[in-house]
Amino acid sequence: MRKPRTTVYSWPAIERMLRIHQLIENKEYPNCHTLAREFEMSVRTIKRDVDFMRTRLNLPLEFDPARNGYFFTRSVPHFPQMPISEADTFALFIASKAIAQYRGTPLQQMLESTFRKLTGQLDQSARYSLGSLDGVLSFRPFAPGDAELAVFALLTQAVSERRAVRFSYRNRGQLKAQQRHVHPYHIACVNNQWCLFGFDVTRKAMRTFVLARLSKAKFTGRRFTVSKKFDLNEYLQGSLGLFKGQDDFEVVVELDAFAADDVRGRRLHSSQELTEMPGGMLRLRLRLDSLEEAERWVLGMGGHATVVRPEALRARLAAVARELTRKYGGGAQS
Repeated sequence: MRKPRTTVYSWPAIERMLRIHQLIENKEYPNCHTLAREFEMSVRTIKRDVDFMRTRLNLPLEFDPARNGYFFTRSVPHFPQMPISEADTFALFIASKAIAQYRGTPLQQMLESTFRKLTGQLDQSARYSLGSLDGVLSFRPFAPGDAELAVFALLTQAVSERRAVRFSYRNRGQLKAQQRHVHPYHIACVNNQWCLFGFDVTRKAMRTFVLARLSKAKFTGRRFTVSKKFDLNEYLQGSLGLFKGQDDFEVVVELDAFAADDVRGRRLHSSQELTEMPGGMLRLRLRLDSLEEAERWVLGMGGHATVVRPEALRARLAAVARELTRKYGGGAQS
């Protein structure tokens, strides 16, 4: 019995219509059956594409029975502008504001350039609609991470092409950088910081590198294969941000009504469980593999958060409190 054909790549509708336009403009007279075979789609789907091109894009598209294919009654050298709805306009507006999240990063210039190309094709009414929404919504990211454009571009290429790299890297709090030999697996923006996740060849383990502390990156000339076991979501499953630990902690924090409003309705972690308490208070439960980032997060809440467990986190916070008392408990400095 013949095995069913598996479609490796599904053509998006816009790409199919661009290809149909090209074939017709080249006077190749395609029909629905030949197009269906080329795109590995159903004839019904191709007929919908052709109907859209004729009725919505107003293309002068006709069928020639003698040649058994479609043709244009006049030349159409350029594919027409796709119709844009009110929802499309709003989506473009959101995209333009979202670029603010990448301000100060190597992606800012590229995103802004691409957005200008997209909006440059809009008609005057759509541009006016975008402008009228300008005062409605904005994104104001807190302290986005910075990274050198050349380093960012090299690492992106290294991830894409599976090429090993060497670079200088300074661990947090350290003054001197170290040479690292890494198989780069993935780049992600986590908590407004651009990070590289990769296999450290010397340490024989996965490591996370903040791009702002990485420099002098170069290819080694060797290639690698990404481990089938690597999954970024699974890798960071026990982290509140970036720090990867080896333990297992049940973290329970009670928040007063003031702090609860900062957490209620947000997703801090995949393991998050929220329990409403009297007086607008909230109990937060997390499952983490380290306490470093949990400690910083609770400290950021000040007196509005109380750690119930684990005792190890309570002890860490008590030590920080003693240190703060030592620094600031003696009154104003002269």
